[in-house]
Amino acid sequence: MIFWTLAALAVLAAVTLWRARAHEARVEERWPPSGRIVTVEGHPVHVREAGEGPPVVLIHGASGNLRDFTFSLMGRLARDYRVIALDRPGLGYTPRLGNGGASIVEQATLLQQAAEQLGAERPIVLGHSYGGAVALAWAVHHPESLSALVPVAAASNPWDSPLSLYYRLTSHPWLGPVAVALIAAWVPDRVVERAVAEVFAPQPVPDGYGAHFGPGLTLRRATLRENALQRASINAEIRTLHSRYGEIDVPTEILHGDADTTVGLSIHSEPLSRQIEGARLTVLEGIGHMPHHAREGAVVAAVDRAAARAGLR
Repeated sequence: MIFWTLAALAVLAAVTLWRARAHEARVEERWPPSGRIVTVEGHPVHVREAGEGPPVVLIHGASGNLRDFTFSLMGRLARDYRVIALDRPGLGYTPRLGNGGASIVEQATLLQQAAEQLGAERPIVLGHSYGGAVALAWAVHHPESLSALVPVAAASNPWDSPLSLYYRLTSHPWLGPVAVALIAAWVPDRVVERAVAEVFAPQPVPDGYGAHFGPGLTLRRATLRENALQRASINAEIRTLHSRYGEIDVPTEILHGDADTTVGLSIHSEPLSRQIEGARLTVLEGIGHMPHHAREGAVVAAVDRAAARAGLR
């Protein structure tokens, strides 16, 4: 009996690994890198560039990649700016920084160096959601290397709710690798599509967004694991970082929807607007967690105001 049980488990493991590899090959063929790779101190970073003018760096959120910005916002900003979108470590086509889950400070340092290597020495830095925390880490730890800051629905202050069961499982030291292999092998991409719809709520997902964004890219083993580890540690990292927001002295334009149930306005952007001297908060009525899609014009206007305040326009 034990023999047959072990044999069945071995077969399941082999099939799972085969399906996971096959799924990853399919999604990478369908959604290949859309930009180019630059190397920062030996580490590849996937970047996409468009436009001319004052530089703007775009940092995406959790479970995402730079395609979230290239769907629409990047093209809109590229009319007046040189726009640089980057994949964060472990997501999209930027490889992981080790196996422990890159901190927001490590990510900020890598992306700042990538932007500098591209000639964008003091860009406006826009970060959405988790990417907003990375943008804030950039402003705190590399203050001389940016001109202005635009946090959009940014995770910025500590919160009390516990880590979800999903992230506790996928970030677990030994259960995590097993869980992400099973997810990559057996969970269909439409599950991610449903999750995307929840993130956009109460607004609908824009037509064509799913096909452009590439939900299957999120269901690769390395991406699942890295995203889980990053998500498991961000609250503690923000708890350390947020006491230093008073050091930020660049023009800061904050945007947040009052219907955001993913990153709460009252927990995050409202206190953030008081922690950074001169920061301006724009509250978007009825808007959920994706203002850069639901109110793209308001996000562009915030970048314009930040550029004007920084003397770039």
